[in-house]
Amino acid sequence: MGIVVLTMKASVIEMFLVLLVTGIHSNKEMTKIKRPKFNVPQINCDVKAGKIINPEFVVKCPAGCQDPKYHVYGTDVYASYSSVCAAAVHSGVLDNSGGKILVRKVAGQSGYKGSYSNGVQSLSLPRWRESFIISEGKPPKGVTYPSALTYSSPKSQAAKAGETTKAYQNPSVPGTTAEPVTLMQVPGTTLVKATHTTLPKPSLSAGSTTSSPRLQPVGHRSWELDLWSTITYTSSQNSPRGNPGFVPKEELSTQSLEPISQGDPNCKVDLSFLMDGSASIGKRRFRIQKQFLADIAQALDIGPAGPLMGVVQYSDNPATQFNLKTHMNSQDLKAAVEKITQRGGLSNVGRAISFVTKNFFSKANGNRGSAPNVAVVMVDGWPTDKVEEASRIARESGINIFFITIEGAVENEKQYVMEPNFANKAVCRTNGFYSLSVQSWFSLHKTVQPLVKRVCDTERLACSKTCFNSADIGFVIDGSSSVGTGNFRTVLQFVANLSKEFEISDTDTRIGAVQYTYEQRLEFGFDMYSTKSDILNAIKRVGYWSGGTSTGAAISYALEQLFKKSKPNKRKLMILITDGRSYDDIRIPAMAAYHKGVITYAIGIAWAAQDELDIIASYPAKDHAFFVDEFDNLYKFVPKVIQNICTEFNSQPRN
Repeated sequence: MGIVVLTMKASVIEMFLVLLVTGIHSNKEMTKIKRPKFNVPQINCDVKAGKIINPEFVVKCPAGCQDPKYHVYGTDVYASYSSVCAAAVHSGVLDNSGGKILVRKVAGQSGYKGSYSNGVQSLSLPRWRESFIISEGKPPKGVTYPSALTYSSPKSQAAKAGETTKAYQNPSVPGTTAEPVTLMQVPGTTLVKATHTTLPKPSLSAGSTTSSPRLQPVGHRSWELDLWSTITYTSSQNSPRGNPGFVPKEELSTQSLEPISQGDPNCKVDLSFLMDGSASIGKRRFRIQKQFLADIAQALDIGPAGPLMGVVQYSDNPATQFNLKTHMNSQDLKAAVEKITQRGGLSNVGRAISFVTKNFFSKANGNRGSAPNVAVVMVDGWPTDKVEEASRIARESGINIFFITIEGAVENEKQYVMEPNFANKAVCRTNGFYSLSVQSWFSLHKTVQPLVKRVCDTERLACSKTCFNSADIGFVIDGSSSVGTGNFRTVLQFVANLSKEFEISDTDTRIGAVQYTYEQRLEFGFDMYSTKSDILNAIKRVGYWSGGTSTGAAISYALEQLFKKSKPNKRKLMILITDGRSYDDIRIPAMAAYHKGVITYAIGIAWAAQDELDIIASYPAKDHAFFVDEFDNLYKFVPKVIQNICTEFNSQPRN
């Protein structure tokens, strides 16, 4: 009997253990089955980070978010007013084909730096209340993210599956347009719809030219702001401030307001657009041209600390539509461009360039002096007047000229073009940097980013005046017997070393040379050679003359035979090199050089008299007169002479 009882107890215990093990195994299986699948929410390109309440989330972006219309503010750390997906492209986490990204909210910054990266131009911003950073869309191990996002604004386009939504149809009121508005119910809250009446737009009395005095933000209807300023969120369990879904009323009412940018400081240029208003362009193409200008204004990030932009429309005669100081942000400038009407007439481009040179870049019109001057000329087909001379004067006045030629002349039309290759003649470099040829008006939009990148590349804007590209430099070289053949070659090497430092062309710095003894000889004039290699070869070929030392007569000769042919807008620099005291008077010729606007540098060697050098040199003598005891030490003064030339140039008012 006892054996039977023990056997039964063993069987019960065994059964209990089997059931226990089986239950544990079943629970593990159930745990695996119940693990939720993570669905990545998808958003559109225009969704801003500030519209999403979640502090950290993973989303999927579509393709095509590289478009300039999706605004981005900042670099690496972005203001929450930025498009999430466009910022992801700018940061390099995504390309323009889209994909998954991880977004994390961080504190607002005191300043956001604009930059151009991965085909997206981000804008600068003084400050914003919230920021975000972007990384690859791979959640850290063990971290889960919501499959549905929580939005703070009904205007978001991303109400997705899993979100609780409620549609509200605006009441139809005469004079208004009823539009559906989607309200988002935040989890743990109750959405209370306040009583609200949509008022019709105020009618204007007869003869009235102004609308309601209430200031409206661009692109937003007043009834939308009124409606959303009355919405409140309450919780049955928690106070509003303790509710994670609570959005303050002031946040809702200002969420859509465009932040005012101070402009991109990395693109500080003063820019004039010369738009074609001739009759041949037609109304449709003129509208395309205006859209192009608006896109440029948006991509540039206009502002007082960055680029400023004005527009001149040309036809028979040019006219300023607005100048540099008229509009201080991209939005205002775009609105002004939209109001421009076509003038009609001929395409007198040369006349327009002359107008800009004389009138546009003045202090009264907003020219800052410290920023490069840039003129972008748009031409439909070809000009009806000549542009080469007007462009040369513009360049020598410090203006960087860009030409955009749209639908240029085909073979059977070239007979009508007054100046073949007019674009290459107008710009200062024929390397393609300053001229763009567009085959069709309908592909003009593709030029926006390339043009913005070039205009903002201030290091390559080499056509504005600098100390290296804006002078006519005349060397007056002592060839007297006391110099000797060997030392004369040393002097020529000094002349060559100085010349190498300048940008030499027929529109940049030009070099001329006179040799003197008792007599004077023009070795070569300013217009004889237009390349650096030709100038250096010409210097090498100068033959030693030998004779006396009539320095005064040499200065007078150089003024008449060399500097009299200098261009009006060029700085005139005379660099005189002598090894002894002059046999004739130098005071009157030196005074004549001063009155003719010639800046004179006097270089004395060995037996030269310091008192004469001081008289010949421009004031102050300490910056324009140099003495070296031996010919072999001449080379040491090249950097000092160049430094003084540039220091003096940079101290003068520009434009």
